[in-house]
Amino acid sequence: MTTTASAATARAAAPDEETVRRLAGLLVDFLRTGVPPQGLFTADVLCDLTVPQWRLQATGSEGVAALRRAGHPATGTVPRSRVDRTGTGFTIEVEERWEAGGDHWYCRELMRADVRDGAISEISVYCTGDWDSAQQRRHAEEVPLIRP
Repeated sequence: MTTTASAATARAAAPDEETVRRLAGLLVDFLRTGVPPQGLFTADVLCDLTVPQWRLQATGSEGVAALRRAGHPATGTVPRSRVDRTGTGFTIEVEERWEAGGDHWYCRELMRADVRDGAISEISVYCTGDWDSAQQRRHAEEVPLIRP
């Protein structure tokens, strides 16, 4: 089922490579700091976040920032990311790391962003959930990864 906003985005011209690179960089900055940079989101942006066994949504730049800070109140790093341009925007895969509550945390996310007028108008985020250091250690012991 397509929402009105998604239908409007789908009819818009695909963003150029420069716009995608700029927005992906701004999005990574937002993930690191929790503060959306100017020009990242449209005024009516919709964020649809799926975490293990839960789904949350927010609208507007302030609402999206509040949703982000509720789940990730600390600043962090994005040591790895990959961006692919799509017909309506881009997808980005990221790995995040941060410290909170005296522990080291990790998650992986895949995001689909629709772009309108040079900014993200809709973003769907699929997150693995946050892994504390014990979970990361257990995973490393039990699952040999071919690539990090």
